[in-house]
Amino acid sequence: MKPSLLRIPCVLLVLLLAGCSSRSQVPAPNPAEVRAQIVRLLPAQTADRQGWATDIYAAFAAQDIPPTTENICAVLAVTEQESTFNADPQVPGLAKIARAEIDRRAARLHVPRFVVNAALNIDSPTGKTYQQRLDRVRTEKQLSEIFDDFTGMVPLGRQLFGTLNPVRTGGPMQVSIAFAQANADGYPYPPDGSIRREVFSRRGGMYFGIAHLLGYPANYPKPLYRFADFNAGWYASRNAAFQHAVTTASGIPLALDGDLIIHGSSKAGSTELAVRSLGDRLNMSDRAIRRALEEGDSLDFESSRLYERVFALADEAEGKPLPRAVLPGIVLKSPKITRRLTTAWFADRVDTRHQRCMARAR
Repeated sequence: MKPSLLRIPCVLLVLLLAGCSSRSQVPAPNPAEVRAQIVRLLPAQTADRQGWATDIYAAFAAQDIPPTTENICAVLAVTEQESTFNADPQVPGLAKIARAEIDRRAARLHVPRFVVNAALNIDSPTGKTYQQRLDRVRTEKQLSEIFDDFTGMVPLGRQLFGTLNPVRTGGPMQVSIAFAQANADGYPYPPDGSIRREVFSRRGGMYFGIAHLLGYPANYPKPLYRFADFNAGWYASRNAAFQHAVTTASGIPLALDGDLIIHGSSKAGSTELAVRSLGDRLNMSDRAIRRALEEGDSLDFESSRLYERVFALADEAEGKPLPRAVLPGIVLKSPKITRRLTTAWFADRVDTRHQRCMARAR
C-alpha cells in the first residue's frame, strides 16, 4: 500500500519538531571544560590559575549562574580591576587611613585623644600592641582582624567602635561585607569564624562577588550597566535612567544616583518629590507613587504603572524613546581613593577589560 500523500507532511512536521526539541535541550557545561576555559581566560600573570578557576567555577555552580563566556569574562574583568587577582590586596597608606578612622570615630563620640592612645598601647592577642599592629598593617584583612580584637578586648573598644568595623569591603572583588552577611544563606563552605572573614578568602570573596555582580535579573542592553551596578548597587543604572525620565517629564533636575527613595525613612527625597509633581498627569496618589518607588531595588519596578507612565510622558516630551539604562553620576568617596573617580569611570574600565577577555575567548 502506498503511503498517503497527506500523511507525508505530517511525518516531516513531527521530524522537524523533534529536531528543534533536541537542539533546544542544551547540555549542561562540563565542569572540567569550564575550569579549563577560565584558566585560559585569566590574565597571563595570574598565579595559581587552577586554584582561581576552581573557586570561580564553584561559585557559579553553587548559585546556579550559567558559566557563559560573557559571565566568566565579566567576573574576571571586575576581579582584575579591583585586585589584579590578589585575594587580600595591599592598600597604600592603610596604616595612616586606619589611625585617621580611629581618631574620627573617637572625636565623634567625644573621647579624648589621650584615652585612644592609651587603649592602642595595650598588648593585643599577638603580643604586640594595637598601635604596633596598626603601624604595620598592609591589607584590609589585617585591619579587620585588628579591629575585631580591639572591639572585643580593649577597654572602650566596643564604645568606640561597637560592631561597626570600618572595613566595609574586602576580598579579590572588593565586595561589600554587609552584602555578604545579608546573602550568606546557601554559602557552600563552613565559615572560618564568620562571613566577614570568608569575604577576605579567595573562595568567599569570589562567591559573594559573583553573587553581587550576576545574582540578579536585569534587562540591560550591554554588560557596562551591570558593572556600574556592581559599584553603585543593584539596578542603579536602571534607576538612574528613570530619574532622567522624571527630569525630562517634570523639568525638575535630579542627580542621577539611582536612589529613588530615602531608605529607612518615610521622608520623601528629591526623586520622590519630583515624581509627586507629576501625580495628576500620572493619575497616581502620593501613596501609590511611594509604593511603586519602594520596588526600585527589584526587576518588578519595570512592570509598575509608575515606571511605564513616567517613561511614556518622557518619551512623548523628548519625541523619541529615552534610554532605559544610563551610567549613574556618582563620585566615589573612600579614604582609599586619592583622586576624583566616578561610577562611570569604574564601569568603563571594567568594560574595557571585559572586551579584551571576550576577544581572547574568540
